[in-house]
Amino acid sequence: MTDLPFRRGAVSSPIVTPFDADGDVDTVAIANHIESLVDAGLDGMVPCGTTGEFASLTDAEYRTVVETTVEAVDGRVPVIAGAADTTVPGVLDRLRFADEVGTDAGLVTLPYYHTSTAPDGQRAFFEEVADGASLPVFLYDIPSTVGESIDADVVAAVADRESIVGLKDTSADLAGLDPVLRETPDSFTVFQGIDALLYPSVPLGVDGGINALSQVIPEVFVALGEAIRAGDDDRALALHRRGIAPLFDRCGDHGFAPAAKVAAVHRGFIPTARVRPPLTLPDEDAREAIAADVDAALDVL
Repeated sequence: MTDLPFRRGAVSSPIVTPFDADGDVDTVAIANHIESLVDAGLDGMVPCGTTGEFASLTDAEYRTVVETTVEAVDGRVPVIAGAADTTVPGVLDRLRFADEVGTDAGLVTLPYYHTSTAPDGQRAFFEEVADGASLPVFLYDIPSTVGESIDADVVAAVADRESIVGLKDTSADLAGLDPVLRETPDSFTVFQGIDALLYPSVPLGVDGGINALSQVIPEVFVALGEAIRAGDDDRALALHRRGIAPLFDRCGDHGFAPAAKVAAVHRGFIPTARVRPPLTLPDEDAREAIAADVDAALDVL
C-alpha cells in the first residue's frame, strides 16, 4: 500500500449523486460537477459516501457512480470510494470493484443496524476487512447513522495494519478524537468530517477534511486550506466563522444530501436537486435561506 498524496489542510469532497428527471443516476451531471470541483482546487473526490446517498443506490448504480467518478477525475486527484456494507464480504466486494476501476482508496464504516457492538467485535470486523482489502482503507466514524462510534482503542489497534491508512471522523467529538490523534502513527491520515469543526480540529493535528459543503463553496475550503498551510490564523478563522459555520448550521437542519444538492443547484454545479425517499427536499423558504448563506460564504473571500 502506498501513501496517498494529501497535503496539510487538504479537503476532499463527498460528492452528491445527481438524479435525472426519470430518477436515474445522471452520469453527465456527475462528470460536470467533478470538473467544477477539480478546477476549483479541491484535493480529492469521495463518491458513494453519506452525502452521495449510497444507501439509496442499487449495486449497479453504486458501480456506475464510482466508475464515472474515476473516469471524470482522470488521475488529477485521489478518489476515495465509499465502501460501506453490513458484511465483511460485502465491503471487500466493493473494495475489489473500486480497485478494478482505478480508485485510490476505500472508506469503510462499522456495519450499520447492529448497535452496542463490543470493541472486540469492532476490531474483528476491521481486521477482517484489512486482511482482505485490495485497496488502502480509511475508517469512517459516523455514529449518527451507524448507531455507535468506533472505539478509540480500536482505531489505535488497527492503525498499524498496512491497509488501514486513516480515518474520517464524523463523530463531532473533539475530546474523543484527541486520543486517536495521539495514539496513531504520524503516517495515519485523519480527516475531519464535520465541516464546522475542520478549522477547530487543526490544533489537535488533523490532516484535513472530507466535507460535504466543499462541493458547494469549494473556493472557501480551498482558501481555508491555503490559510492553514500559511499559518494565517486570522484569515482561517474568518473563513470558518463567517463562511463555513453559518452554512453548515443551516444545512444541518435539512440533511446534507438534500441541502448540498439545493446549494449545488444554486451554484449551477448540478441541474436538479432531486433526492430519493426517504429523503426530502427543503421547502422553498429554506431553499432561499440556503442560497443566501451560500452567497454570504462566498462574500468572505
